[in-house]
Amino acid sequence: QVQLVESGGGLVQPGGSLRLSCAASGSIFIPNHMGWHRQAPGNQRELVAQITSSGSTNYADSVKDRFTISRDNAKNTVYLQMNSLKPEDTAVYYCSAQMWWNGGWKDYWGQGTQVTVSS
Repeated sequence: QVQLVESGGGLVQPGGSLRLSCAASGSIFIPNHMGWHRQAPGNQRELVAQITSSGSTNYADSVKDRFTISRDNAKNTVYLQMNSLKPEDTAVYYCSAQMWWNGGWKDYWGQGTQVTVSS
């Protein structure tokens, strides 16, 4: 069974930092692309950052120069280092990964982790 398990959310003051982790398991291949999305109350889920299996990245304009996505293929884990956090970064953050399962590549989601930026 394929699953994604996230960790690292919490409460942080404006200007602070957090690191999110997401471990993928259950597939015989390393994940294809992996990423982080977020959803604030009343808003649609939006892409924050994405990374391919070879390490190419892309970011939402709102987080460029503040957030860094990385991955460890040996551990099937993707990370999101978030610096200079702002109140508008408050959201539930979801990990995503395209993984091989039951004969094909499919998109999977984690359960979400809350990030709250507040003084």
